[in-house]
Amino acid sequence: MSAKIKVGIVGDGYTAEELVRLLAGHPEAEVIAITSLFNIGRDFAAVFPNLLRYTEVICESMELTSFIGRCDAIFVALPHGQAVPVVKEAVAQNKKVIDLGADFRFKQVEVYEEWYGVKHEAPELLEEVVYGIPELYGAQVRQARIVANPGCYPTSAILGMAPVLKAGLVDIRTLIVDSKSGVSGAGRTPGMHNLFCEVNENVKAYNVATHRHGPEIEQVYSWLAGAEATLTFTPHLIPMSRGILSTIYASLTRPVTQTELQALYEDFYRDCFFIRVLPEGQLPMTRAVYTTNHCDIGLVIDPRNGRLVVVSAIDNLVKGASGQAIQNLNLMCGLKETCGLKAAGLLP
Repeated sequence: MSAKIKVGIVGDGYTAEELVRLLAGHPEAEVIAITSLFNIGRDFAAVFPNLLRYTEVICESMELTSFIGRCDAIFVALPHGQAVPVVKEAVAQNKKVIDLGADFRFKQVEVYEEWYGVKHEAPELLEEVVYGIPELYGAQVRQARIVANPGCYPTSAILGMAPVLKAGLVDIRTLIVDSKSGVSGAGRTPGMHNLFCEVNENVKAYNVATHRHGPEIEQVYSWLAGAEATLTFTPHLIPMSRGILSTIYASLTRPVTQTELQALYEDFYRDCFFIRVLPEGQLPMTRAVYTTNHCDIGLVIDPRNGRLVVVSAIDNLVKGASGQAIQNLNLMCGLKETCGLKAAGLLP
């Protein structure tokens, strides 16, 4: 029996917790090291008590060269602007690396620098980075040494629209993405925005037309359409822990029936285990994908307006972050992409 893939995680927030939780049941990989700034010397299971008996890893300080040297693959779960040194060292040591932050998601360095307000310290690496949506770019992920894990909002928006963008069925100047996210998308660091009394019994839009995931969605929409796409993106915070529901609107370029559209989506995602195109008349809900790596998609044509409405649902911490990262790791390491990730959602 071959040795398990030795995984290191840089960071100790919610995405790191989800990586450890999911990899605890992975038959071919194990987490051997986790770095931290504020929990050095503590058991990771003390930081996240749900993991008691599922990990014995102790949080450690970042000694970059030796840390990466002990690992076969590294997940970087840090805020934007902090991943470059880790990725450069991983490349130097010929290790596989998946960045769950934003530092390697954009092919044009000036777009990243404009929207994130920091200088990119390794633009020479961007050309070889693969954008990690396995259902769209799985063949490239298999050959990659650097994968940029997509943002949570972009994952839901891109998977929802990929088939019609590829088919040229929507006017790419009429795209509207309306997304609603649970509070865990804001991370674990305390702040006014995620206090219980601020979030409970409240729904609010935020960063309208200025959210950093907007240009990320536009980039991939443009790749899929083969022309420059523009969109209006409005995110909302809703009083639940996890999940994203995106409702996407676009004008059709020609008349299409509901049956034709359903067939297009089912055929496009036929071999994609984690994408569930729901039966005609059924729409997604976040509860059905809770804690899973699935993306559920529902479709409606509004014949009065010649408009398509697509609804997609994901768990922002799994398919929107750590689950998709493990899906990418599986491909990079020659495993089945479903390895360690098959799980149904929780109901009720």
